[in-house]
Formats: sequence, structure tokens, C-alpha cells
Amino acid sequence: MPTKKASSKTSTILRNQKLSQSNYYSNDQDWLTQSKSWFWKFEQCEAEALAELKGDWEPQQDDTPLLVGNYLHSYFESPEAHQKFIEEHADKLCKYGHPDKGIKKAYQDADKMIHALESDQTFKQIYHGDKEVIVTGTIFGVKWRGKIDCLDLEHHMFYDLKTVDDFHKKHWAPNQRAPVSFAEARGYDMQMAVYKELIKQTFGVECTPLIIAVSKQKVPDKGIFSIPDYLMDYRMEQIKSDQPHIQAVKEGREKPVPCGHCDYCRSYKVLNDVIDIDQITFY
Repeated sequence: MPTKKASSKTSTILRNQKLSQSNYYSNDQDWLTQSKSWFWKFEQCEAEALAELKGDWEPQQDDTPLLVGNYLHSYFESPEAHQKFIEEHADKLCKYGHPDKGIKKAYQDADKMIHALESDQTFKQIYHGDKEVIVTGTIFGVKWRGKIDCLDLEHHMFYDLKTVDDFHKKHWAPNQRAPVSFAEARGYDMQMAVYKELIKQTFGVECTPLIIAVSKQKVPDKGIFSIPDYLMDYRMEQIKSDQPHIQAVKEGREKPVPCGHCDYCRSYKVLNDVIDIDQITFY
């Protein structure tokens, strides 16, 4: 049976709640619909994801990288959106929390990243369309939602802005036992596959995704990246395979599986076993 928490979040009233810009990131919507970010959280650690979803756990992490990404996104959304973002987050963006003191170095660096894209002729030619477009649909029997950075239905394209530490940095993929790109390591290929399907269901148009990325290096790098069909197909199969259990965990019908090594799992760890040093697991 679903837990009391899960049951309260899936009431008839909430199910009829219309998805909008104002409630897109709400906890209610996180319970009602699936998204790439939450699916990815559950893939990393079901126990931590469920605890966070219930409000029983708050990840201890620096929110600066997220704010830097949102700072850049808001700039390319519209001048009004960027100004609103700065005003709403002045306490974190500005030195000593005061706008008159100027913005912190991380956001000065973000301005360099913005300039790297804004001054590029190719970027200016292609990054046109509707911004922050909400798309919805059903994927393998579960309702999903997504938000498109830039949707160009006329040319059957959509674009996703990403801020990355270094394009050429190797990322370890335990299930592949080989290094992969930043896009695969962070599930951006899954995100693009999901968005492509949701756009098709929402507008009836088959669109091609491109990731436009800019690096956080002293001199920002920039690149336009396509996603091979085989990677998107693989990610959709992953969703098809893993989603039933994840949905059952959200609804309280099955227990979450802890990863055993994230912050949440370490906070509950007890010393039960003795491990040979040549049997230590690498992550």
C-alpha cells in the first residue's frame, strides 16, 4: 500500500492541478509527474532520493554551480528574466548580499561564459525559438514533464544550454568500466531523449536536440554537441526497465534500495563488516 505521505501527494485535487511555470518545480509536481532530474536521483540512490522527496533529507552541497547555470539560462531567456533572477538571489549572487557591492567572482566568471556564447556568430544564428517551454506526456505508462531551454518548432530543433567544468575531462561510468563524456555521465543523453519524446507528444513535431555547452574554465570553451540515436535509444530502454520499480518506490509499494556510499547512506552507516583492502570498491 502507498505510504501516507505518498497517498496525500496523489490526491484527486493535486492530480487535477495544472502544470505551470509557477509550480513546475514544486514538491507536489515531483510526486505527480516524473522528470529527468528526479529519475536520475533515483538511479543514483533510491533511498536518498525518496528521503529528499519526502522532505526528510536535504543534500549537503554547494548550490553555486546550480545558481551559475540558472544565472546563464536566465540571461538567454530574456532581460526581464535575468533581472528578476538577480533580484531574487541577490543574497547569494552579490558580495555581502548587497547589489551595490557587485556580484561574486563565480558570477563574474559566468558573465565571461555568457559573453563567449553571445559573441559567437553561430550561436546567434541558431539560438532562436520559444524559451522555457513546458512539455508533458506519458512515457511507458508514467506521466513526465520537461522544460525546453529553446524550442524551434519551425526548424524541428531544440537546444539545451549546459555549463560544464571541462568538456574533455574523463568521467568514470561504473557500469561500463570505461570513461565517458560529461553528457553521458550526467545523463544529458537521457534528458534529450525524454524531451524529444515529450515535444512529439505535446506538439506532434519530431525535433532534433543539440546541446550548446560552455565551460567554466578561465578562458571559457564552447561547443555544440549532438546526441547519437543509439544513446537516446539506450536511455529510453533504461527508463522502460527501471521505471516500474522507481514508481513503486515513490508510491510506497516497494522499498528503496540504498546505494551504500552517498552522503545519505554514509549518515546511517554502521561498522558491521571487515573488508579486505584488495576488495575495496571504487566509485
